[in-house]
Amino acid sequence: MHIDVVPNRGARPAYLLRESYREGGRVHKRTLANLSALSDEQILAIRAVLRGEQLGPVTERFEVIASRAHGHVQAVGVAMRRLGFESLLASRPSRQRDLVSAMVAARIVAPHTKLATTRWWHTTTLAEDFGVADANEDELYAAMDWLLARQDVIEKKLAARHLGAGGLVLYDLSSSYFEGSSCPLAKLGYSRDGRKGMLQVNYGLLTDARGCPVVVSVHEGNVADSLTLMPAVKRLRKDFGIEQLVMVGDRGMISQKAIDEMRNADGIGWITALKSASIRVLVEQGHLQLGLFDERNLVEIGSPDYPDERLVACRNPELAKLRTHKREELLLATERSLDKIKARVGAAKLAGADAIGLRVGKVVNQYKVAKHFELAIGDHSFSFARKHDGIAAEAALDGIYIIRTSVPTAQMEAPECVRNYKSLANVERAFRSLKTIDLKVRPIHHRTADRVCAHIFLCMLAYYVEWHMREAWREMLFADTDQRAKSKRDPVAPAKRSKAALAKVASHTLEDGTPAHSFATLLGELATIVRNTCRAPHTGPDAPTFAVFTTPNAKQERVLDLLQQIRL
Repeated sequence: MHIDVVPNRGARPAYLLRESYREGGRVHKRTLANLSALSDEQILAIRAVLRGEQLGPVTERFEVIASRAHGHVQAVGVAMRRLGFESLLASRPSRQRDLVSAMVAARIVAPHTKLATTRWWHTTTLAEDFGVADANEDELYAAMDWLLARQDVIEKKLAARHLGAGGLVLYDLSSSYFEGSSCPLAKLGYSRDGRKGMLQVNYGLLTDARGCPVVVSVHEGNVADSLTLMPAVKRLRKDFGIEQLVMVGDRGMISQKAIDEMRNADGIGWITALKSASIRVLVEQGHLQLGLFDERNLVEIGSPDYPDERLVACRNPELAKLRTHKREELLLATERSLDKIKARVGAAKLAGADAIGLRVGKVVNQYKVAKHFELAIGDHSFSFARKHDGIAAEAALDGIYIIRTSVPTAQMEAPECVRNYKSLANVERAFRSLKTIDLKVRPIHHRTADRVCAHIFLCMLAYYVEWHMREAWREMLFADTDQRAKSKRDPVAPAKRSKAALAKVASHTLEDGTPAHSFATLLGELATIVRNTCRAPHTGPDAPTFAVFTTPNAKQERVLDLLQQIRL
């Protein structure tokens, strides 16, 4: 007997149970039953019986003794292998190398404290795949110490991979708040986390022009931005052997003192921007004429105050509108608060020049607009008025910024200077990922300076892997895949995403109709690929086991295949 499939135009085919027989030397078929009403699974079962196979409940064949999420771990593992991550850490296998690799993978998949990590990673295949199933938190701390001792060697390897002679080097500084008070690096300083009054540590991140991390340095929480730049530059030249480079940093990072040092060192160029006070001086001196922007948004100028440097002046009308609107909002908010103080003084509820001045000072300094108000304070009187001339003078410079560079025109034209300065957004994106979105470097719980440094370096290595995964997955994420268009767009105009990227954002779907993802949700999609550990039923704990994996769907297969495109 056998089952024949008879096509049925426009509908499900007919399934007929038939047998063959001979009559007069010829083979004939007779239909025994019409199986078309049965489900596909039932038909498959009948076919198996006809082949002589034994059927029975699945639980009689094997039992599942463990199910662990595997797909996201597999993806991170593929990326790390494509990057030669283990050889980056150390050329020889070791227990410490395995532990660090596992901690980096865990930081990408689900960042936890070291103690929580040793509890969590047994819920996935990570601990088993990386060979650290028996590790405890003390071993992880010891592995962090091993990693810190190898930081210089690892960063030299990263620099050799991603930094070339004469290439761009992006640098910026951030901070993260600290839990505890015993670490010597933890200091009160300018908080970029909005956590005023909390101890913090600062760390500088150095990347290539694309934002791929190469070097991280850790500093006390009260160190000024500009004081961290030159040690990074000197390290690049002395330790990494990069004699020619172009440093890109914001206007608060590359100070005049740093520029003087770089000018005296052959082979170092810089790209930064002028502060608003310096721009105002150029206007007053006549070196920058606002009429130049009537027909264009970018013009290159010169000034004797900046010898052997180029100044690229830009005006962004959209930025000008934004700043004008923001200033007016702050002025109105300040006036509303000052009106309340004026009413209290008029009602004799607030008196004394000192008391009135203290209250007024808090208000005008809240929104940083004290320079725009004329204040008259007496023991029993208070009045204020806007300084319209000063406001108008500041408004005239709205939307104007000036890029300052030592790179000659033959090496880099003015539009490219602007684009390269704006590439600092790649470092800011790295900080967002490190601090909030994925890797969660903060809050920092470690008590010793070395452990804090090791923790931040570990997070940087995790971002190094994640950065390459994000680049490989651009088509699956909300990211813009048209990266080449950046070099052709107007460098001054507001950045615009491609039509394809805007369509993804608007519809939340890809071109094939499947959902678009963030990095985290795409890892979650992969996590549904599970590794089931199975064994024969009723055989005891020492019985041999085998693994059964979830079959990836088409999208999961595509996501894993894209990681094979990662190249060094």
